[in-house]
Amino acid sequence: MPPADVIPEGGEAPPADVPGPLLTSGTSADVYALDDERVLRRYREGRDAAPEVALLRHVHAHGFPSPDVLDASGSDIVMTRLHGPTLLQALGAGEISLPDAAQVLADLHAGLHGVPAPESWKVAADHDWPSLSGGPVVVHLDLHPGNVILTESGPGVVDWANARTGTAELDVAITAVLIAEVVVDAGGDYSQAARVLLAAFLHASDVSPVPALEDAAGLRAVAPLLLPGERELVPQAAALVRAMVDVTAHP
Repeated sequence: MPPADVIPEGGEAPPADVPGPLLTSGTSADVYALDDERVLRRYREGRDAAPEVALLRHVHAHGFPSPDVLDASGSDIVMTRLHGPTLLQALGAGEISLPDAAQVLADLHAGLHGVPAPESWKVAADHDWPSLSGGPVVVHLDLHPGNVILTESGPGVVDWANARTGTAELDVAITAVLIAEVVVDAGGDYSQAARVLLAAFLHASDVSPVPALEDAAGLRAVAPLLLPGERELVPQAAALVRAMVDVTAHP
């Protein structure tokens, strides 16, 4: 899902039946601007947002840079709005180097994986990946440059729809595979830049993705937004990550 907390310029006034300008739509949720300080994330088809709310409040209480939940009910979450370009936008504008962006991703992973899993937290019954058994820390499972907002006070992470408890290895592996999919897309315009970003991320990370690569590739292969052609890139992406870990001699 694209970054949830960035309002495009020139947005039109919303219809009367929605709470504010539509910022973005994902697989299962829409995000609206309520005002300059707040956004509303609303799940379609009545998905219970309670597990996501619990994790968001938990990581925010531990000092991790994420939106603060202001109110929540049913399938709605009202959160603080993070202002700034996404890390992806900053890369495209040449405002940050690929190695520095990779370090931002690695640092955010390290910070998040320092947050212990909340006691008695359980994933929603309708979660996209019910087969995962959880783990000792909080994981985002979609931590890529498009979900990092570069605010004046530092990077913040948005779009916690996939968040749950898990292992650091799986979270790092998911990010690595996401970047690698761009690398192996032969028709992609950003393949070479993504290769540099991936190599720098693997080098900067203190966690090896290799133990969780198979699980990460399996999760990506069933991602609902992937088209058949994109789905075919996932095994190649996982193989590339494994090969690049070997090249960088990751411990």
